[in-house]
Amino acid sequence: MVRTPLTPWERERGERLGALLRAARGGRSMVDVAAAAGLSAETLRKIETGRAPTPAFFTVAALAGTLGLSLDEVATLATPSPGEAADAVA
Repeated sequence: MVRTPLTPWERERGERLGALLRAARGGRSMVDVAAAAGLSAETLRKIETGRAPTPAFFTVAALAGTLGLSLDEVATLATPSPGEAADAVA
């Protein structure tokens, strides 16, 4: 199966999601947060570093709940404006 390459906008969204989760995690260890969300620390590491820019909905929902974020906050704060990623490329 060949995966369709991500657009600059999708990559930017993944980077923003990772930064948001890192900030919300604060001083908590990655291992503790991942375990509380039912994930592996490696999965959380990939999301936080942008190597997994499109995690499954339930993964994001589990992390949001563990970190005390609403899904509305996550969607708003992690989503760049439509022209934002294009501006970064130009």
